[in-house]
Order: sequence, then C-alpha cells, then structure tokens
Amino acid sequence: MGTRNQTARATKPVYIIDGARTPFLKARGRPGPFTPVDLAVQCGRPLLLRQPFSAEAFDQVILGCVNVISEEMNPARVAALRLGMGEQMPAFTVQINCGSGMQSIDTASKYIREGSADLILAGGTEALSHSPLLLRQGAVEWLSDLQQAKSMTAKVQSLGKFQPGMLKPVIGIERGLTDPIVDLNMGQTAEVLAHLFGITRQQADEYALESHQRLAHAQDEGWLNDEVVPAMSSDGKLYPADDGVRKDNTLGSLAKLKPVFEPPHGQVTAGNSSQITDGASWLILASEKAVKEHGLKPIARIVDSHWAALDPKIMGLAPVLAVTELLERHQQTKDDIDLWEINEAFAAQVLSCLAAWEDAAFCRDVLGLDQPFGKIDRERLNVDGGAISLGHPVGTSGNRIVLHLVNAMRRKKLRRGVATECIGGGQAGAMLIEMLEETS
Repeated sequence: MGTRNQTARATKPVYIIDGARTPFLKARGRPGPFTPVDLAVQCGRPLLLRQPFSAEAFDQVILGCVNVISEEMNPARVAALRLGMGEQMPAFTVQINCGSGMQSIDTASKYIREGSADLILAGGTEALSHSPLLLRQGAVEWLSDLQQAKSMTAKVQSLGKFQPGMLKPVIGIERGLTDPIVDLNMGQTAEVLAHLFGITRQQADEYALESHQRLAHAQDEGWLNDEVVPAMSSDGKLYPADDGVRKDNTLGSLAKLKPVFEPPHGQVTAGNSSQITDGASWLILASEKAVKEHGLKPIARIVDSHWAALDPKIMGLAPVLAVTELLERHQQTKDDIDLWEINEAFAAQVLSCLAAWEDAAFCRDVLGLDQPFGKIDRERLNVDGGAISLGHPVGTSGNRIVLHLVNAMRRKKLRRGVATECIGGGQAGAMLIEMLEETS
C-alpha cells in the first residue's frame, strides 16, 4: 500500500442526478430477448424522458460493455443514436471486465471534475446470453486450408481432413471467464481464496441463501420499483422484474449442489456463485454548472474512486486493496461508512474479503496497516441482495452497485457509502459516494 495517493483530491464536484436499470434476466441456454444495445435503450428511454432537459443536452455518452456483439460495434454510439441523442453526440465504450460499468462512471467523473464536460450519461450493458459460439482452432485451420485450395484435387484433399469434432463449438463466455495468464477460471480463483481464508461450504451457502432472501424481501417491499424499469421485447413480451431470485431457496437445496470448478471437494457451486445474466444500467452525472442551468436536484456526490491490482490467481481479493487505499486517502475508517455494496461474484470471494480485513497479519503485511481494518457489519453489506441472487451481467454490475447504493442510502436516510467489485485479471474498483444533506 505504501503512502501513494494519500492526499484527498480537491476537484469540482460531480453529482448523481438520476439513474435506472433494466430487470436482470437470467440466461437460459439460448440468446435472450435483448442484445446489449437493446438493453441500454430499454432503460435509457424512460430515464431520459423524465429529465427536464432534452436528450441532446448531454456532452457525451460512456458505456461499459465486455461482450460486444459484431452487429453493435461501439455499443455506446449505437445506443446514443437509438436514444435520439443526436448525430453529433460523442459516445464511446469502455472495457475493464467486471468493472466496466463503474469505469464509465469514473471516466465521466474525471471529465466533469476537470471542467471539460457538464452532463454525461454513463452506463453499463451486457447480454451474456448472446456470448458467441467460437470455432475450434482446428476447424479454423481446416476452413483456411479449404478456402486456399486452388485445384479441385487440393479441395478434395482438404475436405478429407475434416473431423466431426470440429463441429463442436467453444463457448465464448467460458474462455472469457478464464484468465490467460494463470489459466484459472474465475470460479477457481474463488476456490483459492476459500482455501486461503478457510471459508467453508456451509458459510458460502449461508451467504448465498441470505442474498436470495434479501432480494426477495426487497422485491416484495417494492424497494426496487424506482430503480428497475420494465423492458419489452420485440415480440411484445413484458419483463417487469429480476427473474433470477429463488424465493424458495433453502440451505438443504443449496447443499445438494455439486462443486462446479474443483469437484468433488470444492466450495464453489452454481448456487453460491453469481448468475449468468443480461441487463443494463445508466446514471446521469452532472457538474454544478449543469445543475444550475437545468434546475436539477442532485441525489448524491461522487467523492472519489480508486483502482487496484494484484495476482490474478487471487483476483477476488483486490477490493480489499482498492477500498482500504480509497478510505485512507480521505482519512476515513470502516466506521465512517454507512452502507457497503461489494459485488457478489462468489460467496467465498466476498467472505474472503471480509476475512482479510479482520486478519491482523494480512492487514499488516499487505495493506500496511498497524491494526486490522476491522469487521464490516453484515447488516450494512449488500442489504438487498446482490449478484448471487440478482445476476452479474459483467459490463453492467459496476454501474448497478453504484445506482443501488445511492437508492438504498436514500431509503435508509444514510450519508456515506462505498461500492466495489473484483475484476477478472486481478483488479478492483472502489467508489466513495456521499448523499447530499437535503436528501439524506
């Protein structure tokens, strides 16, 4: 950790004005009803329509997306045009794996802080159900040889080299969720953390059950109604709410699931992992100038952010580094934070982060702290569930947790919160948010 970046940054304020997201729809073995841009448009239209300024008033659009499909290159620009934001609207897409949706907010914040923009639409979108099926390398080479064959004899010889196994596709998302440096998939990195911090299968399942119970309760209480805007597919079907929650989940049913990544004795199962899901989220960010010009009522202020990195084998632990340094820079401790959103990539991963903050040796040797960071109150963490029950559309989640953090703090009349997520490749982002006094 050292003493890097220990001085809080004095810059122009960045305000959160409004935000919305689509329902998160669980992938079910085939392409879902919406592409990434479809999702961005579905939640963007009602969000823009309820603003007191035109869609063309924005300075630019920034959108996080990881699995960009070939028909929607630079989905930020495609979405901006479909949203009627004008042909002159600059728009670009950012990609930092699971942190892409938060990166869009952070990038937008920097433009506003430095005074080069006043009003930015920042979001994240992902349709994991549309992840491509890829040809195996052998099939690619066979097709290349066949195409380059000049004579009929050469073509027949090339055809004779065909093997049925070439028809079996590679599932793109499986390769995308495997780190190319350490050759471990994300679930295996969670298994590494479970081993390092002694997270048991029962602890992981108990956390997963709690996530489903909290999301189900939030849905029943209507706490997500102002956050989630229904989506309608081209065939007229309405998708009103997140559909991955299992209200009838029990510890018994979770215990029956087999380990996915390290059978037969691993801790990580489909039940205590985040769900493969489609969804999009947007936030409207504004400068003080834009607030005055358009008569806006800001909800919250983005205080600061921090990005950190470590060994990809333990990628899920990076939020501990990002959050600790972020709070140190502002001379704050865990007790200064009223609410936490830690993206639930895996139950074992979240629990390992919590355990690391309580471990004296880890905090001393890795974080450079004289004493443990301390225990985070679980009643202040992911209070309405998270990616285990809700789903984890990779390019969206970092945006979604900031949006929900703001909404949850407003509902609970709290002041200060932190949103953070681990990022495939061994990175993490963390963002410090403060509600404005008049809305808290």
